[in-house]
Amino acid sequence: MSPFSILFENSEILLVNKPNGVPVQGGQGIFHPLDEELSKQLGFKIHLVHRLDKETSGILMVAKTPQAASKWTKLIGAKEVSKEYSAICLGYPVVNGKAKPSGTIKSTVTAHGREQEATLHFKVEASKEISVPESEKKVTLSFVRIRLGTGRMHQIRIQMAQAGSPLAADDQHGDFRQNKLLKKLGVKKLCLAATSLTIPLNGKNETFTAALPPHMEKALSLITGSETQNQDFS
Repeated sequence: MSPFSILFENSEILLVNKPNGVPVQGGQGIFHPLDEELSKQLGFKIHLVHRLDKETSGILMVAKTPQAASKWTKLIGAKEVSKEYSAICLGYPVVNGKAKPSGTIKSTVTAHGREQEATLHFKVEASKEISVPESEKKVTLSFVRIRLGTGRMHQIRIQMAQAGSPLAADDQHGDFRQNKLLKKLGVKKLCLAATSLTIPLNGKNETFTAALPPHMEKALSLITGSETQNQDFS
């Protein structure tokens, strides 16, 4: 396994750029999780502060001590830490019966066997209808920025699907038929990445960013490679 990229480090925490397909935490039947592999890379045990899905890429905070992990977990819970995600979605979000270029999705999601209220904020940066090779069909892809109002398991994937704009290549919560078409376009991995994290440091907020992973850059190029088609969001 290639070494993890460290975006920031101080006496308490590290910000790591997690690749797609790497599980964050070990367990039965889970191989090469980030918490174990990063501990080997650094030469000391790291402690998880929050988590990302195995198929989600991007910025992950880990702590050097249990005390630091507890401190930063509380800061996240108090909304002192701000996360932004980038996603490639099918279609574009529908809120209250209307397609919207930006807005807030409030709904109920089921996690760990119980229903929880969830909120996210989104903005569609670009959208385009794309012809599928060797097919008469077309798919619409949208590049979306997302900020969470709550932190629920699989929240972005569930809520974007509820809004009629599931994440590209999400075979668990997404559109299986359209995902098959996406494979013909070369889009085969979940298109979700934690690309920005703003944290309080030395009395002020500092923002750290991560580039889109290669598979998302490829998907984005399908949208931006030629003139973006304007969508009617009225």
